[in-house]
Amino acid sequence: MSDRLFPATAMPDQDWWHALWPDSDHVVKSLLIEPDMRVVDLGCGDGYFTAAIARRLRSSHVIGFDLDPAMLEQAKKACHGMTNCDWQLGDAMELSQLIKIPADYVLIANTFHGVPDKTGLAREIATSLQPFGQFAVVNWHPIAREQTPVLGQPRGPRTDLRMSVEQTQALVEPAGFELETLVDLPPYHYGAIFRKTMLSS
Repeated sequence: MSDRLFPATAMPDQDWWHALWPDSDHVVKSLLIEPDMRVVDLGCGDGYFTAAIARRLRSSHVIGFDLDPAMLEQAKKACHGMTNCDWQLGDAMELSQLIKIPADYVLIANTFHGVPDKTGLAREIATSLQPFGQFAVVNWHPIAREQTPVLGQPRGPRTDLRMSVEQTQALVEPAGFELETLVDLPPYHYGAIFRKTMLSS
């Protein structure tokens, strides 16, 4: 995801990103993405998770969505040869207008901390989901940046931008979600999986 829209959310260098999570397929499975889901990888960046989602799906598609055309080109390369990847260039705050069919699941990884209007984005995602669809936020645990080294250097967003599960929950649930599952993603992340409520349908 480009940081032109969301501050402090630029795509990290591939070397440490892949060192942090060497098994992207395991991460996707841990986030409870099922093979028959229609998934949006929101702020897909270089496609690291988009490709893993595509491998997980059987009869459905993943949409790699990003604001930055250069990132989408990288993501397309990461998914080369896969026939179940679609691509959408655009502003995440216009997600519901840009995808043709409501999704079953929206993933936003390592971007939510930089969203200026987090509840507003969550509302837009709720509008983009099928009834009772899921929204997963992958965030850094709220520990000091100096304590999250990867390949020998502190990594991730500034300490003050990191969000606890409770902070994430307080911003997402007013948009029509309830926290369904919390997944630990070692060494430094969690996945908060929210379910769209009947009231937001």
